[in-house]
Amino acid sequence: MNPCFFHSPDSACLSPFGEEELLARLRKIRHVALDMDGTIYLGSSIFPFTLEFLDRLKRLGISYSFLTNNPSRSMDDYLAKLAKIGIPATRDEMHTTAVAMVDFLTSQHPEYKRLFLMGTPSMVAQFEQAGFERTAMDTDDEPDAVVVAFDLTLTYEKLCAAAWWIAQGKPFFATNPDQTCPTDKKTILVDCGSICACLTSATGRKPDRMLGKPDPEMLYGLMEKRNLKPDEVAMVGDRLYTDVETAHNAGAFGVLVLTGETTLETAYAAPKSPHLTVQNIEKLGELLEESKK
Repeated sequence: MNPCFFHSPDSACLSPFGEEELLARLRKIRHVALDMDGTIYLGSSIFPFTLEFLDRLKRLGISYSFLTNNPSRSMDDYLAKLAKIGIPATRDEMHTTAVAMVDFLTSQHPEYKRLFLMGTPSMVAQFEQAGFERTAMDTDDEPDAVVVAFDLTLTYEKLCAAAWWIAQGKPFFATNPDQTCPTDKKTILVDCGSICACLTSATGRKPDRMLGKPDPEMLYGLMEKRNLKPDEVAMVGDRLYTDVETAHNAGAFGVLVLTGETTLETAYAAPKSPHLTVQNIEKLGELLEESKK
C-alpha cells in the first residue's frame, strides 16, 4: 500500500513521500509540462481554475508547455483552440505527437516519403507541410510506411486499406497509445491505441514504433531545448499509463490530476505510484507556491 500525505482535510493529496520531502522535490521544479484534454480543459470546456494556475506559475517563475498525445489537430489548430478558450500560447510552448512523428520519420527514416496516413485532414496537412506525400486508398498506390493516429474521420474503407498494407509488411507506426480520448460529451472517443488493437487483431502485427506518452522523447527534447534536468520538470496529466509513465520513463516528477480519466481509487492501487496525486492543477499550484515559502 502506498503511503500518503494529506495536504488539507478537504482535499487529499496522495504521495509516496512525506510532507517535507514532497515540498523539497516541488521546490526544484522549474518547468511544468501539461497534458491538455482532461488536465487544463475537458472536451471544449476550460476548467475554471486553469487560467489562475498558469498565472500562478508565472508569478513563481516556473515556465510551462503543453504536451498532447492527440494528433487530430495541427499545431496552428491547437494554438487557435487554446486562444479561443482564453489560453495564450506560442508554438514554442506546444508539443504534439504529430510533430513528434514528423521529427521521428525525418531523422530516423528519411527514406520514407510516401505514407498511408490514418488521421484527420488537419494532421495530414501537417505531414504534407513537412514534405511527406499521402497515398490514396488504392492498392496500386503503394506507400513506404503506414502511420496510424487518432482519426475522427475514420471509415471502414480506410481501416481495411491500412490493414492491407500492414499485412504486406509495410512499416507500421502509431502516434500514441491512448485507448480513448477524454470528452465532455456522452460518448466514447475511440483513440489511436484502440484503432491499433483492431489492426493488430486483423494483421497479427503490433506497431513497429508507438510514439507519444509514455515514450519519453517529447520530454527529453523539451529538457534539452530548455536546459533542464529531469528533477526540474513536472509532467502533469490525468492518465497513469501515459502522463505519469512518461514522467517515470524520463526521470521527471509525475503529477496525476483527477479531472480526467483516472479516479483516486485507481491511483491509490497503481503498481507504480505517481509522485503526487491531486484533485486538479489548482491544488498543484497551491503546493508549488507553498514549497517556495
